[in-house]
Amino acid sequence: MLVAEGLPVEDLPKSLDNFLVSLEGNNIIGVVGLERYENYGLLRSLVIDKNHRNKNIASALVKELESMAASLGIDSIYLLTETAPRYFEGKGYQKIERTEVPKPVQSSSEFSSVCPVSAIVMKKSIR
Repeated sequence: MLVAEGLPVEDLPKSLDNFLVSLEGNNIIGVVGLERYENYGLLRSLVIDKNHRNKNIASALVKELESMAASLGIDSIYLLTETAPRYFEGKGYQKIERTEVPKPVQSSSEFSSVCPVSAIVMKKSIR
């Protein structure tokens, strides 16, 4: 699903402990991931199968990810997007400058090499 939507997969962690999926039967119809950097989170890899969009699946996954992040002691979640800033603004994320991102998150492969510098950076405080 990630490859089909043009999302990076080459830097995914070997353990996907903080990734959530939405299932329909035995089929994965949605996925979202959280990478942890100290008390910060990096939301990544949100994708919903094209036949299941506009059914609030993404909203449910993001809400669950935010709850999981809070339970892990994460204070803020950051993300990079080229295609969905309006969607995430509707979920309470705010556009910020790359320089406002904490150093541990800036050192992630997502920030340092995988996503282009043209990607929009967003943040949501969750605690």
